[in-house]
Amino acid sequence: MTIVLEAKNVRRVYGRTVAVDGASLALEPGRITGLLGPSGCGKSTLLRCLAGLEPVDGGEVWGGGRLLSAPHVHVPPEARDVGLVFQDYALFPHLTVAENVAFGLAGRPKSERRKLALTQLERVRLAHRADAWPSALSGGEQQRVALARALARDPAAILLDEPFSGLDGPLRTEVREATLSALRAAGKAALIVTHDAEDAMLTSDSLALMEAGRILQRGTPRECFLEPASLAAARLLGEINTLPIAAGATAFGPAPAAEGVLMVRPEGLVLGGEGAAATVEEVRFAGASAVVALSASGVQANARVPLAASPAVGETVRVRIDPLFARAFSA
Repeated sequence: MTIVLEAKNVRRVYGRTVAVDGASLALEPGRITGLLGPSGCGKSTLLRCLAGLEPVDGGEVWGGGRLLSAPHVHVPPEARDVGLVFQDYALFPHLTVAENVAFGLAGRPKSERRKLALTQLERVRLAHRADAWPSALSGGEQQRVALARALARDPAAILLDEPFSGLDGPLRTEVREATLSALRAAGKAALIVTHDAEDAMLTSDSLALMEAGRILQRGTPRECFLEPASLAAARLLGEINTLPIAAGATAFGPAPAAEGVLMVRPEGLVLGGEGAAATVEEVRFAGASAVVALSASGVQANARVPLAASPAVGETVRVRIDPLFARAFSA
């Protein structure tokens, strides 16, 4: 396995606050890695350590076979083969779109810089805005220009910090797809830092889950979603129910362990057929599906069911647990 950029047990401390605590992460060519965690967990700090924008207080950062960071070693960002896309895009307002993209190509003939800039803008579907000013662009267009600028230098790795956080609805989907297409076409190692589980799962080949400065789990999005390493890791990828296990059973059905806690995603509580009896306490509309609050033997849980199959409040229903969406943990 070729590794383009790697953090090895990186630690970053601000006074008494440990922002990154022994985090390890490896980026491979042609693969997009998602770094998912809540705000303040240290994921952006880890990105900045990889980029050289922050020194490290412990561990190492390696890239291209070189030691880039260690407690007494620090290669500056401009000497690392890394492209950056910041959360606020950081475009130069006094330069046109094409000039922004060509900014990092100093030393090359002007015509060549222009040609390379247009190639990258074509990749992000913005060649027609080459001569526009950044102020004339939407937020989604500015994000794509920032990506084109990062790719123009042909770096070995691209690091994106919350690239979709300021976008909503259809625009978010459009920019996410354009970004994904451009990264795939470039074939670079990429890191996308995000606090949004859907973004992480839709864009990543591999996923790292982070909380309180530590990497909780690494794997494919499917592995992390269906086989969480802990309850904390499971929560990062969406809502969960935690059902007490006693004598190999929960209030909603049998469990694969004698004691402990059963993690079940709402999709894993299936209504109908044979199963445990439960009372419908509440039904909430969620578009094509409904979230159904259930109660059985004093235990509360939420099920997500197709809208057409949603029951009525007060109804008694049968519930079974789909083992695909369930995992047992010790108490």
